[in-house]
Amino acid sequence: MSELVHLACIMDGNGRWAQAKGLKRTDGHKQGAYAAEKVAKGCIKNGIKFLTLYCFSTENWRRPKEEVDYLMGLLSLQVQANIPKFNKLGIRILFLGNKDGIPESSYNGILKAVEATRNNSILTVQLAINYGGWDEISRAANKALESGITHFSPETLLSFLDNPSVPSPDMIVRSAGEYRLSGFMLLQSNYAEFGFYEKLWPDWDESMVELILEDFHNRTRKYGGIKN
Repeated sequence: MSELVHLACIMDGNGRWAQAKGLKRTDGHKQGAYAAEKVAKGCIKNGIKFLTLYCFSTENWRRPKEEVDYLMGLLSLQVQANIPKFNKLGIRILFLGNKDGIPESSYNGILKAVEATRNNSILTVQLAINYGGWDEISRAANKALESGITHFSPETLLSFLDNPSVPSPDMIVRSAGEYRLSGFMLLQSNYAEFGFYEKLWPDWDESMVELILEDFHNRTRKYGGIKN
């Protein structure tokens, strides 16, 4: 049986969740942050070592400015406020994405959490903010070229990604019944399993991690070969 080491989540449905309850979209994002905490606890409970959360894509800047500003503030404030909890639970925070364009105060707040949790080892949580797969790949290629490499293998390119020490995801999941990657971890998803679930992200909790694990363990991972 394959082990689920790295779970990556495309968090979708915050706005729809809020609208269905007659709330503001920002209320949905706030509830979504609580859901992320529950999923992280579910990962710890089940021995998953890496969790990547798709918080804000390079295309999400097209949303209304009020919503974007709220999201940037929420992300920064939440990670800073939860530093004591992260340290208690053994959660290490990593930033994944392009810092260019992120408000300086928000980025610095996230870096505080990265630094304050760097020695934790129970669960590593990558926060994908201003993230796009094409953007990460192009930045990795440019870093490789700047280092003097002009011909490189896929493994070399992987080594220039934002967090090369983090293994590629074993399973990528998405909430709210959407069936697309939306540019998420395009290089690292090469042999990931996929799971698409109807439940809106703010309603996710530890039980969803149990469901995902059950689905994952029912898959046969052959990596292009033949299963004996």
